Amino acid sequence: MENNKIVLVGPVYPYKTGLSYYVSMLYKQLNKNNDVTIISYKMQYPKFLYKKPQKDYEDDVLKIEDVDYRLHTANPFNWISTARYINSLKPDLVIFQWLHPYFAPCYFTLIKLLKSKVLYICHNAFPHERFPMDKFLTKIALQPADYFVTHSNSDADDLKTMIKDPKVSITVHPAYNFFKQTDMSKKEAREKLNLKDQEKVILFFGLVREYKGLKHLLNAMKLIKEKLDVKLLVAGDFAGNREEYDKLIVENGIGENVYITDGHIPIGEVEKFFAACDMVILPYESATQSGVIQVAYSFDKPVLATRVGGLPDVVFDMETGYLVEPQEPEKIAKAVIDFYENDRSKQFEEGIKREAYRYSWERMERVIEELVVG
Repeated sequence: MENNKIVLVGPVYPYKTGLSYYVSMLYKQLNKNNDVTIISYKMQYPKFLYKKPQKDYEDDVLKIEDVDYRLHTANPFNWISTARYINSLKPDLVIFQWLHPYFAPCYFTLIKLLKSKVLYICHNAFPHERFPMDKFLTKIALQPADYFVTHSNSDADDLKTMIKDPKVSITVHPAYNFFKQTDMSKKEAREKLNLKDQEKVILFFGLVREYKGLKHLLNAMKLIKEKLDVKLLVAGDFAGNREEYDKLIVENGIGENVYITDGHIPIGEVEKFFAACDMVILPYESATQSGVIQVAYSFDKPVLATRVGGLPDVVFDMETGYLVEPQEPEKIAKAVIDFYENDRSKQFEEGIKREAYRYSWERMERVIEELVVG
């Protein structure tokens, strides 16, 4: 896209979510040849809905200057004033991020008041944890938009249950290559994590939630241990729910094989985990897509994922990693053992490099341009 006036709505620094990373990277790409204004949140979630801290001012790797923090998602008067402001900019396109039905009243009102074309990037058509009225709210919010981008076929299918003949493009989630800041070697990363250079190391990364299936990986570790000495790094925020996982580690007798870093991982600390591991594991029970895969690929690390949601759209079995059935620890264990016993690392690395452009932000921009311009 070139010479367009674009308004990008969504979280950026200091909000500490994967979505804020996404919006920042999309801004950096679109702003190369366009005039892009970012409107972020004066208030994103009310505290009673999101009790954990939403901001991290120290984690400023993706800080962007001149962000307009004006949108209050729970104040209808603010929605009206924000719409008036966006209209005053006379943009060619306004891009919203769709993640959760909480935003439905705010975004619906905004879009109905806007005079420009609107595009939604649907990161999840429906929330991971479904609840009554979620489809109704989502449909209300999405209907007024002109264009849609999804990062999985499953999300596009969900979208079509709500919007008749949507103008939608399906493209993979671009890579989060900004985490690779120092080109840290595997040896250096392992020294930082107190791991030995020759150890076999796999990684589970990200917010630990029930649907992400960590328990299945921990059960698989018991089976893996019978064949190989493999270390599992678990790096992410357990959100106060760690006890059940600690209990499972003890029951499976894998305490010496599991290393846990519990809490939010700042951008500057992410590199060592991915640089240190041999393979990244996503044992999800359900999913639409996952930015963790794109982080792994930016480090040329293969991914073992389950056949759920949009994960098979980006993980190619025996090319960039493994695909196994969900909630089957035996299948996870079999794949991990195959990876090491048959030394698949180079094979998968070559497969990842072949797909590099597919995961680029340049391609993401091209997808938006082709959708909007036609």
